[in-house]
Amino acid sequence: MIRLFNLFRNKYFLISIAFLVWMIFFDKNDLFSQYQYHEQVSKLKQERDFYQKETAKVAKDLDELTSNPQKLEKFARERYLMKKDNEDVFVIVQPKKEE
Repeated sequence: MIRLFNLFRNKYFLISIAFLVWMIFFDKNDLFSQYQYHEQVSKLKQERDFYQKETAKVAKDLDELTSNPQKLEKFARERYLMKKDNEDVFVIVQPKKEE
């Protein structure tokens, strides 16, 4: 008990405890802020990965469209419903199943 009392009277121990409390709770980079920053970084990494995949997909599509006229025609017909002068386009929409 005396050793514990002497430990709490030690000025270096008290300063260390005060420093730890300050750094954990009151500093601008406290634990809560660090957790929020970590979550934000994780979210941004996921978004970066998503956009990199989308960019690669779009680049591949662009390469196919610029190199192959048949792909360009197919793309224009499917995506933008373009047609030739002597054609009719019928769009068939499948009804959604209700559960």
